[in-house]
Amino acid sequence: MFTTFAQAFRTPDLRRKMLFTLGIIAVFRLGSVIPTPGISYSAVQACVASVKTSGVYQLVNLFSGGALLQLSIFALGIMPYITASIIIQLLTVVIPRFEALQKEGQSGTARLTQYTRYLTIGLALLQSTALVAVARRPGALFGSTCTSQLVPNSSLWVLVTMVATMTAGTAVIMWLGENITDRGVGNGMSILIFTSIIARFPTAVQSIYAGRSFIVPGMVALVGIVLITLVVFIEQAQRRIPVQYAKRMVGRRMYGGTSTYLPLKVNMAGVIPVIFASSLLYIPALLVNVTGHSNDVHGWAPWVQRNLNQGAHPLYILMYFGLIVFFTFFYVAITFNPDDVADNMKQYGGFIPGIRAGKPTAQYLDYVLTRLTFPGSFYLAFIAVLPIIGVGLLSGSSTTSFPFGGTSLLIMVGVGLDTVKQIESQLQQRHYDGFLR
Repeated sequence: MFTTFAQAFRTPDLRRKMLFTLGIIAVFRLGSVIPTPGISYSAVQACVASVKTSGVYQLVNLFSGGALLQLSIFALGIMPYITASIIIQLLTVVIPRFEALQKEGQSGTARLTQYTRYLTIGLALLQSTALVAVARRPGALFGSTCTSQLVPNSSLWVLVTMVATMTAGTAVIMWLGENITDRGVGNGMSILIFTSIIARFPTAVQSIYAGRSFIVPGMVALVGIVLITLVVFIEQAQRRIPVQYAKRMVGRRMYGGTSTYLPLKVNMAGVIPVIFASSLLYIPALLVNVTGHSNDVHGWAPWVQRNLNQGAHPLYILMYFGLIVFFTFFYVAITFNPDDVADNMKQYGGFIPGIRAGKPTAQYLDYVLTRLTFPGSFYLAFIAVLPIIGVGLLSGSSTTSFPFGGTSLLIMVGVGLDTVKQIESQLQQRHYDGFLR
């Protein structure tokens, strides 16, 4: 990997792309520490120092690189764009118009991207309004230990300015990510998420090492190395289905007669099921804080705080595991259509050896995909749940400080592998051996 980056820096155009990407990352991290107008910076720092983090906002705080609990101009991070992208992707299965746009090629993809941008701004407006409303009650965001007034001036103009600033910050993040994709090394949004997670890594490691013996940090580091190795192995694993294309005449030219394969990854859903499951489990605790029932001793609020607001609770772990398995099958089912793949293969004269083209091919692909998704779903659930159990047993501390958590680990490894592959592919285009060399 280091050799690849060294060769990339020796190539002028790749060096410009990598330096441009690093510059965008610097701007992104700078915006994550600039406070939103109307926020008392000293009060926010005092409240952040008094608590580890809020379990309700853990996911958003993770993708914002800690900017959420800093109430900065980039407080919402990339989360509105992720949510909008997932919604548009799900709507392509439900709305025929979106499905038609997806099949139109580059023009249809550009239109769907524009819809995603509009939806991102709308979600950012809603989320920033909710965040400002919660920030007016410090106990709802940082817990009962925070009694400082985060918003000294609660006039309408100040609140509107805060909402507009956070919404504009999300738009700027979206623009930065698209610039990395177009003018940088690619995977703009993924690289920004990767940067946000890495930015919290030193603090998480320091929280584990502080005040503990050498045994606990050593075991955590060992578990992290094992998990990273497992994730790299599974993320690279795939089932290659052989595909043979028959020879056919088009005009005076002969096409086909080649052999290739259809790669089916063990983890085709990526990190999306973990995000779905985490978001769904955060909704009850979020409702408790937003509705102001966090201090009630009767009703549903105490049960939620006791069972769903603590990551180490057995019921939380069981529900988390089950939701990840369910959403893995659900997401793979809506993103990979065996019937469409079989029809495309049949249209171009392709077939799987030993399997008839058409419906039998679709049934065979569905059978193979189901057998791959089953271990893939348990792999995702295992990676997400194991750090929760491990840290609870080792130190009894909150899992939010564990640097090798399921979501962060999957994103770090996945984005890292994809980025290295993209740089290697661009290097191969510029450094290849000719026939006469």
